[in-house]
Amino acid sequence: MASELRLIIFDCDGVLVDSEPLAFRVLLEGLAAAGHPMETAKAYELFLGRSLANLKTVLRRELGVELSAGQLEEMRERLFEVYRRELKPIPGILETLDKLTIASCVASSSLPDRIRLSLEVTGLLPHFDPHLFSASMVAKGKPEPDLFLHAAREMSVAPEACLVIEDSAPGIEAARRAGMTVFAFAGGGHAAGPAYRRGLAALSPDAMFDDMRDLPAMIEAATAR
Repeated sequence: MASELRLIIFDCDGVLVDSEPLAFRVLLEGLAAAGHPMETAKAYELFLGRSLANLKTVLRRELGVELSAGQLEEMRERLFEVYRRELKPIPGILETLDKLTIASCVASSSLPDRIRLSLEVTGLLPHFDPHLFSASMVAKGKPEPDLFLHAAREMSVAPEACLVIEDSAPGIEAARRAGMTVFAFAGGGHAAGPAYRRGLAALSPDAMFDDMRDLPAMIEAATAR
């Protein structure tokens, strides 16, 4: 890790908010309703950490499935309804954010309104607003590095002085390609399986952890080397 760490870039889904089980439940229900049922494990393999544009591309390329704009909007409205009723922050994230002494921002594959809603209903928005960056703001989403580089530029921090907290393979790859340090977080509701953890470890993140309360001490230890 760079000794002059100046910015922590948090992914949102599965890192700040425990949204992935809810989002994939809505996705699978929507696909089934459209006549394209899918196993949960396969959906995570194909879509975790990817933008909506990437999701549509993968559906088309891998499955020959083309969802209409109406079907996508119906899934989006259903997701927001579920978030308002059920979404919770990742355990320990509020106290962790209170302990951080350097700047932070959010860089997510989700669209801006979904990022804002997720942070608002979980009480996290005041910690980040207005530093919310979406894949919709760049040409290519994760696993390309564009989003993280955009966030660093907007925050006036060099890539090598950034630490990314990610829970997905595309996100870890994007951080690597951006020249940033990356910690893999495996504490979300979707991350319990050993196969998931092995997959993240195989990408050789700079560190891996599953309790958000450990993050401040990990940063302090790494920057003191």
